[in-house]
Amino acid sequence: METVFVISALKVVGYGLAAIGPGIGIGIACYGLCVGTARQPEMAGRLFTNFILGAALAEALALLGFVLAFIM
Repeated sequence: METVFVISALKVVGYGLAAIGPGIGIGIACYGLCVGTARQPEMAGRLFTNFILGAALAEALALLGFVLAFIM
């Protein structure tokens, strides 16, 4: 019975560690957006569109990890 609780706790810890990757990826993408907008302000709209697309894909990976942590 105790092993079930330990495995459940490890799943949550594993998801927490897995969420670090998308968080870092979104941070790097946001940094790139800020630098790109500072260098070429007229491209801000196009850069923001690409940033939102990339952030959505990275966040989808985090949500997939969240779901898999509860399924397995």
